[in-house]
Formats: sequence, structure tokens, C-alpha cells
Amino acid sequence: MMMTSSTVPSKLADNFFLARQPILNRGQRLVAYELLFRDARLRNEATITDDAEATATVIAHASELGMEHVVGDQMAFVNVDAIGLMSDFIRFLPNDKVILEILETVKATPEVLDRIRELKQAGFKFALDDVIGQSEDVQKFQPLCDVIKVDIKEMHPGTLPALARVLKNPKQKLLAEKVETMEEFQQCMELGFEYFQGYYFARPVILSGKKISPSQRSVLHLLDLLNTEASSHEIERSVKHDALITLNLLRLVNTPAVGARYRINSVGHALMVLGRRQLKRWLQILLYVKGGGAQEFTSPLLQLATTRGKTMELMVEHLRPGQRVSADIGFTVGVMSLMDTLFSIHMRDVLESVNVLDEVRAALLHRSGDYGSMLSLIEHIERNRDGKLLAQMLHQLELTPAELYAIQLAAIEWVTDYTRGV
Repeated sequence: MMMTSSTVPSKLADNFFLARQPILNRGQRLVAYELLFRDARLRNEATITDDAEATATVIAHASELGMEHVVGDQMAFVNVDAIGLMSDFIRFLPNDKVILEILETVKATPEVLDRIRELKQAGFKFALDDVIGQSEDVQKFQPLCDVIKVDIKEMHPGTLPALARVLKNPKQKLLAEKVETMEEFQQCMELGFEYFQGYYFARPVILSGKKISPSQRSVLHLLDLLNTEASSHEIERSVKHDALITLNLLRLVNTPAVGARYRINSVGHALMVLGRRQLKRWLQILLYVKGGGAQEFTSPLLQLATTRGKTMELMVEHLRPGQRVSADIGFTVGVMSLMDTLFSIHMRDVLESVNVLDEVRAALLHRSGDYGSMLSLIEHIERNRDGKLLAQMLHQLELTPAELYAIQLAAIEWVTDYTRGV
């Protein structure tokens, strides 16, 4: 029987949240997400019980989401334990969109190895999780896997180069997980790793004397005009002064996402169709699009910033129904939260370039106020941290895990659809 929401045990299903961790290639483009389903009830860790019921729940969630909505054009890594591997319902996962990640708790028994071979025949791909050495189980699993994930945080100092040499194989790709600094990323690059998982790409690397580029300054100037309620004529004139913004604006309004009935060829008409609210949102996202091409959809920073923005907007809409201005402020806080990384300058210097409300400034600089609490919650989820603290944060915001989960899925789907039109 196919797993559906009605067959998922409700006591588990109502307590899930989703951590979606990006996986990048050597060119720093987004190629996949690891989907981590965790229980947000008040426990010591954000984990689910290791039993058949919990495993069924995870796989049911993953199969129901509609992978194209949750990961877009990228692949999804989904954790499976021995129970999941041996179950019939694993076949309800789309084999062209998922890579089954064999957890480190799985033993390489003859039955499990035969099952992996059977699933490979059915078109599934496999990754081996949390490798830190050449154990007997690793040696048995390795020939059957497409990706070998090395947990660089659990390695003894100085042992990573030797392990990378042993594991390197033309038939498998090496993935470094828990990469948190640019130095770690560079080391793994030099050792021949193909894929990278961790938040090194979102950490600001402050460059002394770095200035915001002229094109980015133009976008910030337009945002200032919108924040100060400038006239439509003034906004149109400013857009026309920047050829790249003009080009991107006309391209945006002529996409299905905007829904114009006929082609729009003038800046004035484009601004009228888009409206100030959408224009502001689009400009905030445009800052993360450097080349202006469709491939920018695979920019992990663009994905992360827009997902934060939409998640915060939906949270505010849920917590303060009908307060559209507050929801827009939430979107702004989420999108701007990575601009220090984007510009390689301190956040306080970013905020000198664009006028923002005091509550936006407080959230971005100190994670204070309601918006700061929401941003902290989102950052906590991204890194899949302590479930006990997550439960407390949800309680303070008066959000249930089920409400958070629904908001997450709606935000991810919106980002997938919207950023394709940027």
C-alpha cells in the first residue's frame, strides 16, 4: 500500500520540521539538497526514534512532498536506515530525483548488500554517510555507492589527506560534509573532493577596504527610493540609468511568474504592472544575481536568502494576520541577512548604504526583537541543531512544529517558482 498522509502516524507527522542542507560542486553551484526530517518535540536532540514507524514516516514525508517543489532541478539526498532499506515503501521515492544515503548505523550484512544491489537495478543511486575511516562495513558498501560522504569534523587532525587518497575512485564521487570555513573548503578542493556540504559559503569573509560595486549600489539606491516613498517618475528615471537593471526588469515582467497578457517593452509600463511591493522584493533578490543569467538559480546564496525571506514573511503572516507591512518587513530581514556575505563587508556597513527601520537594523545586527527571534529560528533549522532549543524557540514564537513545517514547504515551493523568473 502506498504511504499517504492519512497512513503516516499523526503523533509523529505533527512534530516534524525540515532541514534542507545545500550540496555544492567545485564551481560553487547548487547540485543537491540533503533533506533531513527531524522531530521538534522537547528532547535532548533533534532526532526521531530509530524504529520502523519513524522510518516509514520519514520516507512517507519525502515521497509526498513532490521533489521538484522541494529541490527544484537539483537532486535530493534522503537518509535511510536498515529498516528503510528493507521496506517495500522505499520504492515510492522517485529514483530519478533521490540519492539514498546509507546511515552509518547500517551494517553491511549479506541481506542489506543484496537489497542495495536490487534497488540499484531499479534505478536508485546511493551515498555512504559519515565515513571517517576504512572500516569493514565501509569497504563492503563502497563499491555499491555513487557518493562517499566524509565527515571532516570527526576526523583526527592530519588524517583527512590519507583517507581521501584511499577513498578516491573514478566510480565514486567524494563529498566533504560539515565544511564550515573557506579554509576547510580549500583543503578539500585540493584533496580532490567533488561535492561540499556545510555553511562555509554563507559565512561573511570581510575584506578590508572592500566597496559595494556600482551595479549593486544602483539597486540599493532604488531600494532607498522605495523606502522613502519617492515618486514613480523618480523611480523610473533611476531604473533607466542602469542598463542591467532595465534589462532584467523587462525580462522579469515578461515571464509567466508575473502573468502579463502581452509583451511589455517600456520601463514605465513594467513598473506599473509589477507594482512597488513586487519591485522592492525583486530588487532585494536581484542583488544576489551577479551574472543575470538563468544559471544564477543554482547560486546557493540566492537560494538561502530568498528562502529565509519568504519563510519569515509567511511566519509573520501566520503570527500577525492581515499585517501586510509587517510581513514585508519580515521578507526584508530574511533577504538582507546574508548581505554581509554577499558584499564581503560588515553588516553595519551594509546598513549605512540603505535606509532601514530600527527593528530591521536590530534584527540584522543583534538578532533582537520579534524579527530577530524568527531569523535565529531559521538559522537554527538550517544547521539542524539542538532540538530542545528549537522546541523552546517555537514555544516563544507561539508556533507549533506542524505550523512551521507547513510554512517551510510553502516558502520552498515559492522560491523554486519565483527565482526561476529572476
